[in-house]
Amino acid sequence: MHKLKTLTISHANLTGYLPRHVHLNLTHIDLSDNKLKGKIPTSLTLLEDLEFLNLSSNGLNGEIPTEFGDLISLKNVSLASNSFSGSIPNSMSAIPGLVHVDLSNNQLNGTVPRFFSELRGLKVLNLENNELHGVLPFNASFIKRLAVFKVGGNGNLCYKHSVLSSKMKLGIAPCDKHGLPMSPPPSMESSGDNESDTSDYDDDGADGTSEKKEHHHGPSKVVLGVAIGLSSIVFLIVFLVLLSKWCG
Repeated sequence: MHKLKTLTISHANLTGYLPRHVHLNLTHIDLSDNKLKGKIPTSLTLLEDLEFLNLSSNGLNGEIPTEFGDLISLKNVSLASNSFSGSIPNSMSAIPGLVHVDLSNNQLNGTVPRFFSELRGLKVLNLENNELHGVLPFNASFIKRLAVFKVGGNGNLCYKHSVLSSKMKLGIAPCDKHGLPMSPPPSMESSGDNESDTSDYDDDGADGTSEKKEHHHGPSKVVLGVAIGLSSIVFLIVFLVLLSKWCG
């Protein structure tokens, strides 16, 4: 047991609470996709050699311990799909080798810490579907160097449009001058469609009117031509009758 490095019990319908006493030599813990509940015990933060921690898809709650930053060897952490609340502890900034951080699908609140942009080795940052608020503190160069970056599903979180482009499709609204999310503008597509439909309708109407006018003018010319023709025939008959009388 003293040589135990890895603890993996996932997808096992494991119930109960996280153990308060764990082997200090552990470098890998995966208890994901179970039915564990309760808080993260502070004893877990004593694992200075821990590199991989996956507690995702359980029923864990409470705040992430402020001592979380004591996990100085941690590279990959996933606490996704639980019921964690409170803010993201700033102590995580003391973990220099973080590569993968997934805190999505919880009830975390507070602002997004700026220290994530100072973690040089970070490749994955998933904070989506929480209750985070305020102005996103990252610039485009930081976001572009990540392999995965997700912050959507935080209704009160916004970005500065002077720093980040809407083309990045972050899933959050731009901030107004007060640092609050702007209400989404009316869909230009629907407006365009309406205008297009109206325009098409007007064009059809114009064409129809034009066609009707052409049809109206067409019969009038025919009638006029027939009338002139009949008049000519009548005139010719009268002329011939008169001529025959005169010759007779």
